[in-house]
Amino acid sequence: MDKRTKSAKNFFFLAVNEAIAIAFGLILPRMFIISYGSEVNGLLNSLSQFLVCLNLFEAGIGGVTLQALYKPVAEDDWDAISGVMASSSRYYKRAGLFYLAGLLALTGIYPLVVDSSLPFGTVAGAVFFSGAGNVVLFYFQAKYQYLLQADGKGYIFTNLTAISTVLTSLSKIVLIRRGANIVLILAAAFVLQCLQIAYVLWYARSYDKLRPDAPPNNQALAQKDSVLVHQISSLVFRNTDVMILTVFCGLQTVSVYTVYKMVSSHLESLLRIPVSSVNFVMGQTFQTDRALYVRRSDLLESYYSALLFSLFSVALFLYLPFVRVYTAGADISYADPWLAVLFVLIALLNNSREISINTGSYAGHFRQTVPFTIIESAINLTTSLIGVCFLGIYGVLLGTVAALAYRTNQTILYANHKVLNRGAGRTYAIYGVNVLLFFLVQFLFRRLLGGTALDSYPRLIAAGFASTLLALAVFFGGQTLLFPHCRQMVRDVLRHRKA
Repeated sequence: MDKRTKSAKNFFFLAVNEAIAIAFGLILPRMFIISYGSEVNGLLNSLSQFLVCLNLFEAGIGGVTLQALYKPVAEDDWDAISGVMASSSRYYKRAGLFYLAGLLALTGIYPLVVDSSLPFGTVAGAVFFSGAGNVVLFYFQAKYQYLLQADGKGYIFTNLTAISTVLTSLSKIVLIRRGANIVLILAAAFVLQCLQIAYVLWYARSYDKLRPDAPPNNQALAQKDSVLVHQISSLVFRNTDVMILTVFCGLQTVSVYTVYKMVSSHLESLLRIPVSSVNFVMGQTFQTDRALYVRRSDLLESYYSALLFSLFSVALFLYLPFVRVYTAGADISYADPWLAVLFVLIALLNNSREISINTGSYAGHFRQTVPFTIIESAINLTTSLIGVCFLGIYGVLLGTVAALAYRTNQTILYANHKVLNRGAGRTYAIYGVNVLLFFLVQFLFRRLLGGTALDSYPRLIAAGFASTLLALAVFFGGQTLLFPHCRQMVRDVLRHRKA
């Protein structure tokens, strides 16, 4: 199977998987809020953030495994692949045991720390079954997931994830309707996750050239400690907001935060589909043809940024109407225009560095960028802790904005200056154009659609469809008209069709 076919399969099945995830991701939180209250919804979301801390036991193995596999997979070197996989397997088994120990400790400690009216046994059971699946995943499956990604067969794992999401979500819906205890709901999800892991292990047997008894190539994973530092930074950026809000503001505020975060997270997942579908191509190209990589990267960044600003311009326009409809009947108020603005700003800053981050990862520049990620974490944590004392949830979000303003700029400069050996003017021009178009699009939305009553799902869907088409036309048209590399791609496509 050629790379183009693999990319197309990855794109299609990622899109299907994300559509399923969004559908159930919208249904289930509302069911928990209405059936169990905002406290339970806040508890489940708070738990997921605390459990991410235990993922640090992975110690950066996944990132370096994927980077180390790109070159031997491109060259079909199964001796080298086997060496990397043997080393990865050894580290992951140790990580699984550490994760189990950490999970048991958290199961005993978390119910004593969190301010909740729920019984100790309910909270403890929720902690254990929320994290038990990762113990099994680390010990048995994780290394094969990265082999599939490097080989362009990520769609295998994507399909399995989609099926698992459907089965898990349906089981949750049935159990919620029956008024089941949340521990039983999470235990059922754990069982289904184990079945998913079992299938991956079975599929991995199709790699008959892989030698499980090969000598481990530990040198290939030598930068895992540097990747761990990046993971810690990512944890601080992605998860400490909820932890801080849990301690300082309570679980109801966490529930409000997670409703807004749910919207931006689903949009970010959609946004990453085209990038994820070609990640293996870009990684292999970087290792084998640097000039071709630069051309592809420039094109990807232009149209990726157009999609980013299109989606989040629509998000800003529809955030509050959606939140009002989605949380109707809830026990607290969720609508807040400043939260909508802050979450959109965070998403734009965070995702504007995606292509540059990938460039650094393909190059294996994990150790070189450690100081920058430490500074980002320090800014985020310090400003969020200070901000929450004076501004509550707004202070926490402003801390994230401050950290991203530093790191996004630094990432763009590093990828262009240190990895690609060129100036960063092109990247800044791309995003500068998008910022100007963003304000234009907001003006057009309010002139053309501002008088529409957005008080039901059908009206929201209609407005979302119309505003998305308008935004896509403006941003993609702007990139194509203003940047020569985009115009050249369009000309090449048109010539090919005429031929």
